[in-house]
Amino acid sequence: MTAAAAAPQPKPWIMGIAPYVPGRATTDDGRRVVKLSSNENPLGTPAAAREAFLKAAATLERYPDASGAIVREALAASHGLDPARIIYGNGSDEVLHLAAGAFSGPGDEVIFVHYGFAVYEIAARRTGAVPVIAPDKDYATDVDAVLACVTERTRVVFIANPNNPTGTYATREEVARLHAGLRSDILLVLDHAYAEYIEGDADDGGMDLARTAPNVLVTRTFSKMYGLAAERIGWGYAAAPIIEAMHRIRLPFSMTIAGQHAAVAALGDTDFVAHARAHNAEWRRWFIDQIAALGNAGLRAVPSQANFVLVLFEGRLTAEAAYKGLMDAGYIVRWLPGQGLAHGLRITVGTADECRGVIGALRALVARHAAPAVGGIDAG
Repeated sequence: MTAAAAAPQPKPWIMGIAPYVPGRATTDDGRRVVKLSSNENPLGTPAAAREAFLKAAATLERYPDASGAIVREALAASHGLDPARIIYGNGSDEVLHLAAGAFSGPGDEVIFVHYGFAVYEIAARRTGAVPVIAPDKDYATDVDAVLACVTERTRVVFIANPNNPTGTYATREEVARLHAGLRSDILLVLDHAYAEYIEGDADDGGMDLARTAPNVLVTRTFSKMYGLAAERIGWGYAAAPIIEAMHRIRLPFSMTIAGQHAAVAALGDTDFVAHARAHNAEWRRWFIDQIAALGNAGLRAVPSQANFVLVLFEGRLTAEAAYKGLMDAGYIVRWLPGQGLAHGLRITVGTADECRGVIGALRALVARHAAPAVGGIDAG
């Protein structure tokens, strides 16, 4: 081999991936301020989950149970599921990657909606599959548009419901119609990361489909409602052959001992979940009402069923200017120009004080940019 020999080259589809960019925690100048960029639970973690986590520190020298039995059994009891058909992962992100890895490859197509979760494209490209983006309907899932994208090469369809980063929600009837319109050899993945935040008793029927249909996978997470984002615990439910295929490429120890015990304890704290859900519903409504009051300035909130609100900026104040202005005021939110949302900010529903504070900062920015121009220069 000569000195001029070529270096190892990554597969071209890997180089086509735009790496995932997480929500920021600090400002440009390094300040740690109010973080409303990652949809974390503003009420923290159930006390019982923290206690279970700390207790597990006595077993740091041990590998965790690779089967995740205690978590699967607790989930099965809570949701009325077959524990053998539950798979866990390092956050629901890993479960999404497992779905794409097991059921798509070079030459195949993977469909997801415009303004969908960034991980779907990464998961598709990682396998060499071709990402296909279905047009949206005012930032929401358009079932007809998704079905129109299906070809003989389609292998997986990803739908987040509620959707991230828009917060929009597809009804039970829409999800049923989507599933009915797909071939049986296409895997429909319903990402329920924010399902606990849906208002009232609404249910998109996804888990019922996962119980009965041979081609539906539902994914969920402990990161949001249960306040365990640090432990990265996700899970999925599907027909046995789907789960069996995904197990073949699953990391064997991706759920820690502490995380498993914390998850079981969090799942059992129904009071915490009820409180967190009620808090989110109250302050999400309040936040959306406050944005509506700024409608004359060109701000619009996309209807949300999640624990965040996507705010669109269609007036003199741009999303980029608001993003930077909020950062200066002590609030980090999510600006997503890389996902075609240069005109929007995704803002997590925080504590009562955080919600009031970020709205107050937005009002101040709107007022500054609404000031009359002097000599062609904004007075603000």
